[in-house]
Amino acid sequence: MNTACGKFITLEGVDGAGKSTHIDWIVGFLEARGHRVVATREPGGTPLGEKLRELLLHEPMHLETEALLMFAARREHLESVIRPALAQGAWVICDRFTDASFAYQGGGRGLSIAKLEQLEIWVQEGFQPDLTLLFDLPIEIAAGRMAAATRRPDRFEREQADFHERVRQAYLDRALRMPGRIKPIDAGQPIDNIRKLLEQYLSSV
Repeated sequence: MNTACGKFITLEGVDGAGKSTHIDWIVGFLEARGHRVVATREPGGTPLGEKLRELLLHEPMHLETEALLMFAARREHLESVIRPALAQGAWVICDRFTDASFAYQGGGRGLSIAKLEQLEIWVQEGFQPDLTLLFDLPIEIAAGRMAAATRRPDRFEREQADFHERVRQAYLDRALRMPGRIKPIDAGQPIDNIRKLLEQYLSSV
């Protein structure tokens, strides 16, 4: 948990789980409670991070290059956006953070967890989200949602079902190991039910 004045909330889940659908609602909910809110995303969040995002999402590269670029973008994000906002008392809502690296580069692609942990220690220096909302959905349902989308899928979204199943399992395994921080949410239930859970979790941070 971070020691800044604000709170750091991350949203995670497989592609198609619908986490992005809830970001605006979360921002509105927190602002209605009097908080200043900064919404951001990974990879990205800074001018440099957005350039790295384009490379990461669309250019083929070695697995370790992929992981290093993810953490390079994260370091810039932490120093330029996340930590300064928290220090000013804002709540930061981030679409993906380090759990995604363990899920996608670790679970999905098979990169050594030990290497990811070394990068996490180096880049974050013990910093972690106050709360992680994990939107969970069976892969076949998530794939159906992605197929209905009109935009061009990125290279992660184009991966086969077994890749996404490994990603999902890596997320769920992390949630079991870190139940105090990571809160799984059944993303297949009605939106009203999801938002009741979100309200409950956000109110308890």
